Amino acid sequence: MTDAYRRGMNQSMNDEQLVAAVNAMQTIVERALDSISGLDLDEHQLVAYDIAHAASAVAAARSLLAYAAHGDPERVLATAFVAEAAHDIFCRIAGRSRSWGADTTSLSTLDDLMSSGRSPAVLSSLAAGTSPHLDPDFELVAETFRRFADDRLMPVAAEIHRTNSDVPESLIDEMAALGVFGLSIPSEYGGFAEGGPNDYLGMVIATEELSRGSLGAGGSLITRPEILTRALVTGGTDSQKSKWLPRMAGGEVMVAVAVTEPDHGSDVAGIRCSATPSTGGGWLINGTKTWCTFAGRADVMMLLARTDPSSLDHRGLSLFVLPKPRSSGHRFDHLQGPDGIPGGGRMQGRAIDTIGYRGMHSFEVSFDDWWVPEESLVGGPDGLGRGFYLQMGGFENGRLQTAARAVGVMQAAYEAARDYAAERIVFGNPISDYQMTRAKLGRMAMLTQACRQFALRVATLMGEGDERAGVEASMVKAYACRAAEWVTREAMQIHGGMGYAEEYDVSRYYVDARVLSIFEGTDETLCLKVIIRRLLASR
Repeated sequence: MTDAYRRGMNQSMNDEQLVAAVNAMQTIVERALDSISGLDLDEHQLVAYDIAHAASAVAAARSLLAYAAHGDPERVLATAFVAEAAHDIFCRIAGRSRSWGADTTSLSTLDDLMSSGRSPAVLSSLAAGTSPHLDPDFELVAETFRRFADDRLMPVAAEIHRTNSDVPESLIDEMAALGVFGLSIPSEYGGFAEGGPNDYLGMVIATEELSRGSLGAGGSLITRPEILTRALVTGGTDSQKSKWLPRMAGGEVMVAVAVTEPDHGSDVAGIRCSATPSTGGGWLINGTKTWCTFAGRADVMMLLARTDPSSLDHRGLSLFVLPKPRSSGHRFDHLQGPDGIPGGGRMQGRAIDTIGYRGMHSFEVSFDDWWVPEESLVGGPDGLGRGFYLQMGGFENGRLQTAARAVGVMQAAYEAARDYAAERIVFGNPISDYQMTRAKLGRMAMLTQACRQFALRVATLMGEGDERAGVEASMVKAYACRAAEWVTREAMQIHGGMGYAEEYDVSRYYVDARVLSIFEGTDETLCLKVIIRRLLASR
């Protein structure tokens, strides 16, 4: 037992103290919710945003209560995270205590909680990391995908990033052979989902390990099929499920999602892309979508379009499965017909250059009388006007997946920083010998494990059909993605000048992490339009 570990143990909370600490922070959040209940949230966005993040931190801390029971190292980590959450809440309250409904007792409580786990000794004791404590079956899942990430993804990830090239077809084929694309597809349609918590847990674990190997060429390949799967399972016709789900499960059909528009971003209900009935049957699509990741290579798009021009809100939206030709590279231009295709439509796409998250490419796609058959409307005639609800259900699961992607990127960054710190000699010693480095590594390990356990808990809630799952999926996404920005930044900092060099993977982790709090619902939109509103509505 190291001195740092011994000192960390001496300052950790016991199980009863941890429960009391989480409950005390929850009480502070509840009072804050009381203080803004009934107010116009648009007039109090800063406070509402901070309360949403504070609630997310408390939910993350609660997910560590069971984890702490695994042993002393886990209890130290839980203590450190409770102190982390208390510090986060304390800083958000400072200068705005009246808006939070906080008093000196609340602030004193937070100060006491911080003193238990923010000491250098506690953080330094965590530098070596802790086990996730997965069940044996899920440890086998993790090991399978971890080996694939090590052997197949990591050797090509840097080249894909530097050249901004396509994800190799060989990787897609190998991932299909591993069953990646069928993890959430019901078994009766050729997938592996049997219904229940294990389906979501397996998806989270696989996504993390693949994202550790490469965010763009690994973990993110699962998300788009996952979103369409949820929409089809929830609202698709029997024929649509039979047609698309088996082909998606086997990787025969790859998916892109076309929801966001240039002028509407996260304001999904305000989209303008239209689908109008064609005189020859079917629908004509007109408009522009943006940030359509993988739209070039994809075989189908899940497209949200306005089918009721008289409606200016979400009730006029419907969802389509839109077949398209495959293409490679950064541009495509597809023409329809004219034989048998009403309208002679056109679809054009251009990749938007990005600083990270490369390999899949995010496209702006324009549609000019692009024809789709009647059967493309998800749910058939009963699906008219249900598109917003169907895609939002898929997006909730996508947010959980994004949290898992964040954990994978954090784990990769932590491992890179830990290994570099042990090898880099400065002033006669490895930099891992210095308190500053050890404390940074400890906080990286703590945040990564806390977000992992939070994601696993939300996966369990989703599998059980728990009503808390929806809001907590947004919470874990908001918290984990912000944590990933800090972890990858400090991993880069530990590398010093070499962290700024593209030859070290840590620079890629940093730019990849930055996108996580933007897509699948921006951080601000999740906090202000989803988390805080659902918390208030549930009171």
